[in-house]
Amino acid sequence: MKIDLPLTGDVGMAADTARRASAAGADGVFTYEGPADVMFPLVLAADAASHLDVYTNVAVGLPRNAMHLAYAAWDLQRLSGGRFALGLGSQIRRHVVDRFGAPWEQPVAQLEELVAALRAIFACWHDGTPLDFDGRWNRHTYLPPTFVPKPIDAPPPVWLAALGPRMTTMAGRVADALVTHPMCSVEFVRERTLVALEAGADGAGRDSAPALVAGVIVGAYSSAAEQAAAETGVRGLLGFYCSTPAYRPVLDHHGWGELQPALRDLTRAARWDELADAMPDEVVATLSLCGDAASVGSALSARYGDIAERIAVSLPYAVTAETLAALTAAVRR
Repeated sequence: MKIDLPLTGDVGMAADTARRASAAGADGVFTYEGPADVMFPLVLAADAASHLDVYTNVAVGLPRNAMHLAYAAWDLQRLSGGRFALGLGSQIRRHVVDRFGAPWEQPVAQLEELVAALRAIFACWHDGTPLDFDGRWNRHTYLPPTFVPKPIDAPPPVWLAALGPRMTTMAGRVADALVTHPMCSVEFVRERTLVALEAGADGAGRDSAPALVAGVIVGAYSSAAEQAAAETGVRGLLGFYCSTPAYRPVLDHHGWGELQPALRDLTRAARWDELADAMPDEVVATLSLCGDAASVGSALSARYGDIAERIAVSLPYAVTAETLAALTAAVRR
């Protein structure tokens, strides 16, 4: 099982952050779709740490054009020497419609068609297949030789983020890997995600289900000061996620569904600083891993070692290099 660390902070820090992750023993680095472009930091990271895998975790797919995505992914695959993966997700309606100004009609079908369009473009560039994709939301039927990029060994894999059963089943049909949302319990992943993923793969006649990349919120620490920052950061992030209706299925799975509207009332009242204190200890323990770095690393392996190919660690606080190294070493042990 591989362990990957996030590229956070200003884009100018990406190279240093990647080198720090490499020194800590990580296998890869990834970007979140947040207050900056999701692709640019990976350009710097791929160049700065030549052995790390790099991927988007995840790029919001619905507002983006498949041709734009294909060019960016192709360039990153070339720059990284084949170490890039294009992670895509749907986001929620409010972001797609009101932030990005894009249509939200049938998000599962829209994302599935986007993947098909990407595959058609990649086949054109890699295999010389004539470009002739005409879908409901994507149309790519014209590509003169001037605009075909130089060949690479293999097109980048396409990973999909999913939480609900329909999106997860679709990922089982078409994705190279499934990326779970960080706000997931291992019970939800085993009892819901893997079942839907395998059903999708079986329905498509695939030999096996896509690989699993497990997102996990972690509060690892090596000192009392770091412990306080880690626990506060984890509780705050979980409070934000748990207030979102789209992520309520995870809470419902454990019988905690009524927590979601209570937390959302806090966000609507702009009482963001109260989210952390409103998180019950049992929920925090189930949806994250907090503790000294060695015990968290061991727990990650115990929870996900038999089902996940990679762990994408979410660290919502300033973590020291010592803690990162101890965490990755414990996972390997």
